[in-house]
Amino acid sequence: MFNKAVLSSYTFPCVNMISLFQMICSCLFLYTMRHWKIISFTVDITESATDSPATIVPLKKLICTIPLAISYLLYMVVSMESVRGVNVPMYTTLRRTTVAFTMIAEYLLAGKKYSYSVLGSVGIIIMGAFIAGAQDLSFDSNGYAFVFLANICTAVYLASVARVGKSSGLNSFGLMWCNGIICGPLLLFWTIIRGDLNTIMKFPYLLSPIFQALIMLSSIMAFLLNYCLFWNTTLNSALTQTVCGNLKDVFTIALGWIVFGGLPFNLWNVVGQSLGFSGSCLYAYCKLKGK
Repeated sequence: MFNKAVLSSYTFPCVNMISLFQMICSCLFLYTMRHWKIISFTVDITESATDSPATIVPLKKLICTIPLAISYLLYMVVSMESVRGVNVPMYTTLRRTTVAFTMIAEYLLAGKKYSYSVLGSVGIIIMGAFIAGAQDLSFDSNGYAFVFLANICTAVYLASVARVGKSSGLNSFGLMWCNGIICGPLLLFWTIIRGDLNTIMKFPYLLSPIFQALIMLSSIMAFLLNYCLFWNTTLNSALTQTVCGNLKDVFTIALGWIVFGGLPFNLWNVVGQSLGFSGSCLYAYCKLKGK
């Protein structure tokens, strides 16, 4: 929601700079909390007490997280760009189809298979997304293409979190730290090449208190969201995390309609949204019953 406000309401031109600032803030939060011994970065609480940013995580474990970091970088950049061209309600609806891509990614990367009950609940979610999307009067082919590309990146990223998180010995905070340490310099280099640093210096709302507050809130929410994502994915599965994300969508859609608009009321859209939410609830029921 805050990203959408920055990119659309203020027409901020540098998507990568938002991602970079979120990474910097995330690393600062993590380093500060670890320095104060509020958190640790590994499952083994007897980790080294060093506070040097270069040696907080052993080099061997850092190298193991490179595939995860690359998928995270693609996920962040593409997801940020996908917000720009689609209104919030339809963005949320299309993102629900990530469950299908996640199932495929988990099958290819981990050979994981699901029961017919789970497949049926996922099918309901996807059907609801297409019913709602078919009535979008503000259809933008480029915007939709970026959203589906973001879905693919999200699926690969979540599958990587589940795989690396269970084999690296790092907890959610450690995985987030490695992502920031690896992706931050790469993204900084890319923004310099593109000239984004010069562009934001000329941005008319750069010193606006409201704009700065939105950027800071966006970074805080990104940190909290990433932690919840890592924690839930490593504890459960990539597909569970994807479906859990759908349960919050009813609030995102309502707020998006009120704050940003862009999607006229339509009965079929409501039906599609309801089907998606029902499919998410059915999936949760199947998981609780162990089906």
